[in-house]
Amino acid sequence: MAGARKNAPPRERVLAAAMEMIAERGLEKLTMAALGREVGMSSGHLLYYFRSKDELLLQTLEWSEGRLGAERGRLLTRAGTARERLDAFVDLYVPDGHRDPHWTLWLEVWNRSQNAPDEARDRQVAIEGAWHRDLVALLAEGISHGEFRAVDPDRFAARLRALLDGFSIHVAIGLRGTDREHVLGHVREFLAENLGTDR
Repeated sequence: MAGARKNAPPRERVLAAAMEMIAERGLEKLTMAALGREVGMSSGHLLYYFRSKDELLLQTLEWSEGRLGAERGRLLTRAGTARERLDAFVDLYVPDGHRDPHWTLWLEVWNRSQNAPDEARDRQVAIEGAWHRDLVALLAEGISHGEFRAVDPDRFAARLRALLDGFSIHVAIGLRGTDREHVLGHVREFLAENLGTDR
Protein backbone atom coordinates (compact mmCIF):
# COMPACT_ATOMS: atom_id res chain seq x y z
CA MET A 1 0.00 0.00 0.00
CA ALA A 2 2.95 2.35 0.43
CA GLY A 3 3.30 2.61 -3.35
CA ALA A 4 -0.39 3.35 -3.75
CA ARG A 5 -0.20 6.08 -1.12
CA LYS A 6 2.81 7.64 -2.85
CA ASN A 7 1.08 7.67 -6.25
CA ALA A 8 -2.35 8.78 -5.02
CA PRO A 9 -3.64 12.18 -6.08
CA PRO A 10 -3.83 14.78 -3.33
CA ARG A 11 -6.86 14.39 -1.07
CA GLU A 12 -8.20 17.74 -2.22
CA ARG A 13 -8.17 16.58 -5.84
CA VAL A 14 -10.31 13.57 -4.94
CA LEU A 15 -12.76 15.69 -2.94
CA ALA A 16 -12.96 18.33 -5.68
CA ALA A 17 -13.61 15.60 -8.24
CA ALA A 18 -16.38 14.17 -6.05
CA MET A 19 -18.01 17.59 -5.78
CA GLU A 20 -17.70 18.16 -9.51
CA MET A 21 -19.32 14.79 -10.23
CA ILE A 22 -22.24 15.65 -7.94
CA ALA A 23 -22.66 19.00 -9.71
CA GLU A 24 -22.47 17.56 -13.23
CA ARG A 25 -24.07 14.12 -12.90
CA GLY A 26 -25.97 14.05 -9.63
CA LEU A 27 -25.27 12.21 -6.42
CA GLU A 28 -26.65 8.92 -7.72
CA LYS A 29 -23.80 8.75 -10.25
CA LEU A 30 -21.12 9.20 -7.58
CA THR A 31 -19.88 5.68 -6.96
CA MET A 32 -16.46 4.71 -5.70
CA ALA A 33 -15.75 3.05 -9.05
CA ALA A 34 -16.80 6.13 -11.06
CA LEU A 35 -14.83 8.47 -8.82
CA GLY A 36 -11.83 6.18 -9.04
CA ARG A 37 -11.92 6.36 -12.83
CA GLU A 38 -12.14 10.14 -12.62
CA VAL A 39 -8.99 10.47 -10.51
CA GLY A 40 -7.06 7.45 -11.77
CA MET A 41 -7.45 5.28 -8.67
CA SER A 42 -9.14 1.96 -8.08
CA SER A 43 -12.25 1.87 -5.89
CA GLY A 44 -10.22 -0.29 -3.51
CA HIS A 45 -7.62 2.45 -3.12
CA LEU A 46 -10.35 5.00 -2.47
CA LEU A 47 -11.84 2.74 0.19
CA TYR A 48 -8.39 2.42 1.74
CA TYR A 49 -8.19 6.20 2.13
CA PHE A 50 -11.82 6.97 2.96
CA ARG A 51 -13.00 3.65 4.52
CA SER A 52 -16.57 4.00 3.19
CA LYS A 53 -18.75 6.06 0.91
CA ASP A 54 -20.27 7.70 3.99
CA GLU A 55 -16.83 8.92 5.04
CA LEU A 56 -16.07 10.13 1.50
CA LEU A 57 -19.31 12.13 1.46
CA LEU A 58 -18.65 13.63 4.89
CA GLN A 59 -15.09 14.61 3.98
CA THR A 60 -16.35 16.12 0.70
CA LEU A 61 -18.89 18.12 2.68
CA GLU A 62 -16.21 19.28 5.13
CA TRP A 63 -14.01 20.33 2.20
CA SER A 64 -16.87 22.20 0.54
CA GLU A 65 -17.83 23.82 3.85
CA GLY A 66 -14.22 24.92 4.33
CA ARG A 67 -14.42 26.84 1.08
CA LEU A 68 -17.80 28.30 2.00
CA GLY A 69 -16.46 29.18 5.44
CA ALA A 70 -13.63 31.18 3.90
CA GLU A 71 -16.13 33.02 1.68
CA ARG A 72 -18.40 33.62 4.67
CA GLY A 73 -15.46 35.01 6.64
CA ARG A 74 -14.67 37.48 3.85
CA LEU A 75 -18.22 38.76 3.58
CA LEU A 76 -18.65 39.08 7.35
CA THR A 77 -15.51 41.18 7.74
CA ARG A 78 -16.03 43.47 4.76
CA ALA A 79 -17.09 47.08 5.11
CA GLY A 80 -20.78 47.84 5.30
CA THR A 81 -23.69 47.68 7.66
CA ALA A 82 -24.63 44.60 9.65
CA ARG A 83 -27.85 44.46 7.62
CA GLU A 84 -25.93 44.36 4.35
CA ARG A 85 -23.74 41.57 5.70
CA LEU A 86 -26.79 39.70 7.01
CA ASP A 87 -28.28 39.84 3.51
CA ALA A 88 -24.99 38.47 2.14
CA PHE A 89 -25.00 35.68 4.77
CA VAL A 90 -28.54 34.66 3.75
CA ASP A 91 -27.60 34.84 0.08
CA LEU A 92 -24.67 32.49 0.70
CA TYR A 93 -26.79 30.11 2.78
CA VAL A 94 -29.70 29.59 0.37
CA PRO A 95 -29.07 27.15 -2.52
CA ASP A 96 -28.53 28.50 -6.02
CA GLY A 97 -31.42 26.37 -7.25
CA HIS A 98 -32.71 22.85 -7.83
CA ARG A 99 -29.98 20.22 -7.33
CA ASP A 100 -27.48 22.71 -5.93
CA PRO A 101 -24.50 20.35 -5.41
CA HIS A 102 -23.57 21.59 -1.95
CA TRP A 103 -27.12 21.23 -0.68
CA THR A 104 -27.57 17.89 -2.47
CA LEU A 105 -24.53 16.66 -0.55
CA TRP A 106 -25.80 18.11 2.73
CA LEU A 107 -29.16 16.36 2.34
CA GLU A 108 -27.46 13.02 1.69
CA VAL A 109 -25.13 13.38 4.68
CA TRP A 110 -28.07 14.36 6.91
CA ASN A 111 -30.02 11.34 5.67
CA ARG A 112 -27.13 8.96 6.33
CA SER A 113 -26.44 10.49 9.75
CA GLN A 114 -29.37 8.61 11.28
CA ASN A 115 -27.13 5.56 11.57
CA ALA A 116 -23.76 7.34 11.66
CA PRO A 117 -21.31 6.89 14.54
CA ASP A 118 -21.03 9.63 17.15
CA GLU A 119 -17.72 10.86 15.70
CA ALA A 120 -19.31 11.54 12.31
CA ARG A 121 -22.31 13.24 13.92
CA ASP A 122 -19.96 15.43 15.98
CA ARG A 123 -18.26 16.55 12.76
CA GLN A 124 -21.63 17.54 11.31
CA VAL A 125 -22.40 19.51 14.48
CA ALA A 126 -19.06 21.31 14.08
CA ILE A 127 -20.04 22.41 10.55
CA GLU A 128 -23.44 23.62 11.75
CA GLY A 129 -21.81 25.34 14.72
CA ALA A 130 -19.55 27.48 12.53
CA TRP A 131 -22.55 28.93 10.67
CA HIS A 132 -24.38 29.49 13.96
CA ARG A 133 -21.49 31.25 15.71
CA ASP A 134 -20.93 33.60 12.78
CA LEU A 135 -24.62 34.45 12.61
CA VAL A 136 -24.84 35.07 16.38
CA ALA A 137 -21.83 37.42 16.20
CA LEU A 138 -23.34 39.31 13.27
CA LEU A 139 -26.70 39.70 15.01
CA ALA A 140 -25.01 40.85 18.22
CA GLU A 141 -23.07 43.46 16.25
CA GLY A 142 -26.22 44.75 14.54
CA ILE A 143 -28.03 44.98 17.89
CA SER A 144 -25.15 46.79 19.57
CA HIS A 145 -25.07 49.36 16.74
CA GLY A 146 -28.82 49.91 16.91
CA GLU A 147 -29.44 48.43 13.45
CA PHE A 148 -31.48 45.50 14.75
CA ARG A 149 -34.18 45.27 17.38
CA ALA A 150 -32.93 43.89 20.70
CA VAL A 151 -33.34 40.10 20.54
CA ASP A 152 -31.44 37.19 22.05
CA PRO A 153 -28.85 36.62 19.28
CA ASP A 154 -28.41 32.91 20.01
CA ARG A 155 -32.15 32.12 20.07
CA PHE A 156 -32.85 34.27 17.03
CA ALA A 157 -29.99 32.66 15.08
CA ALA A 158 -31.44 29.21 15.84
CA ARG A 159 -34.87 30.28 14.56
CA LEU A 160 -33.46 31.97 11.47
CA ARG A 161 -31.31 28.98 10.56
CA ALA A 162 -34.29 26.64 10.97
CA LEU A 163 -36.25 28.88 8.58
CA LEU A 164 -33.34 28.95 6.13
CA ASP A 165 -32.88 25.18 6.31
CA GLY A 166 -36.56 24.50 5.64
CA PHE A 167 -36.76 26.87 2.69
CA SER A 168 -33.38 25.73 1.36
CA ILE A 169 -34.52 22.12 1.27
CA HIS A 170 -37.52 23.19 -0.81
CA VAL A 171 -35.25 25.01 -3.26
CA ALA A 172 -32.69 22.18 -3.46
CA ILE A 173 -35.27 19.47 -4.17
CA GLY A 174 -37.06 21.68 -6.68
CA LEU A 175 -40.40 21.88 -4.85
CA ARG A 176 -42.83 23.51 -7.26
CA GLY A 177 -43.73 27.06 -6.40
CA THR A 178 -40.63 27.57 -4.28
CA ASP A 179 -37.68 29.14 -6.05
CA ARG A 180 -34.69 31.02 -4.71
CA GLU A 181 -36.12 34.51 -5.21
CA HIS A 182 -39.39 33.49 -3.56
CA VAL A 183 -37.45 32.20 -0.55
CA LEU A 184 -35.26 35.30 -0.28
CA GLY A 185 -38.42 37.43 -0.27
CA HIS A 186 -39.86 35.43 2.63
CA VAL A 187 -36.61 35.75 4.58
CA ARG A 188 -36.42 39.51 4.02
CA GLU A 189 -39.99 39.79 5.30
CA PHE A 190 -39.16 37.68 8.37
CA LEU A 191 -36.12 39.84 9.15
CA ALA A 192 -38.09 43.06 8.72
CA GLU A 193 -40.85 41.83 11.03
CA ASN A 194 -38.53 40.51 13.73
CA LEU A 195 -35.42 42.69 13.58
CA GLY A 196 -36.92 45.91 12.28
CA THR A 197 -34.70 45.81 9.20
CA ASP A 198 -36.93 47.75 6.80
CA ARG A 199 -34.74 50.19 4.93
